[in-house]
Amino acid sequence: MEEMMVVVGETYCGAEERQLTVRKTSVFYPGDGFAAYDHPTGELVFRVDTYGRGPALATDLVLMDPSGASILTLRKKWPSLHQRWEGYLGDRMEGQKPLFTVKRSSIFGGERAGVSVEVHDTENSKGTEYRIEGSFAQRCCRVLYLDNRPVEDGDEDGTSGKDRGGVVVAAEIKRKVDEHAHVVLSRDVFCLDVRPHFDAAFAMGLILVLDQISSDDDDADDISAQPDDNHDTHSPS
Repeated sequence: MEEMMVVVGETYCGAEERQLTVRKTSVFYPGDGFAAYDHPTGELVFRVDTYGRGPALATDLVLMDPSGASILTLRKKWPSLHQRWEGYLGDRMEGQKPLFTVKRSSIFGGERAGVSVEVHDTENSKGTEYRIEGSFAQRCCRVLYLDNRPVEDGDEDGTSGKDRGGVVVAAEIKRKVDEHAHVVLSRDVFCLDVRPHFDAAFAMGLILVLDQISSDDDDADDISAQPDDNHDTHSPS
């Protein structure tokens, strides 16, 4: 049986791949909030209410369940050239240790430099490092990790005592296509595909941070915009 990659909680790690439809709840200000729905049922899974008028005023982002209970709190570290954020379980308390840290890999290059994520001491993800590659602004990026956990004795593939090895796609963010009209929707509505046994609440928390980083990059681009002919803007098939 494949091991669960638990960061926030086992309840968010399903045995099957899960697709969420994520919608920005306001288009008037960057980062006003999100609502995430289960694609097959349409039920609300996660929500984020208005947390400030623009990224400059956003210090704590709170991911909640449908009833409004806090699941995860993300706090920006000041000052931070690398856009460093820390994730805390539930409502962050004074002295509480973070579950994970998110930061841009370089102070240069914006999203194209990539984003790295370090998970701290959790039961099944201790020391795991993730990397987010692609462009969240274009809703085309993936959450990756290196699966270097040892194989248990008795595994059928005959690799007992060795590392599994290989880069694994844990979650993917992509543009949403209207199933009836067969058109790509605006970037305010997009898909979050979560692989089996991966923590969906953790993946949704990463979206909140990526939205803030993307908003800050947009502000910088407003000052000095440079065209990029090689930027990948394709929509998923």
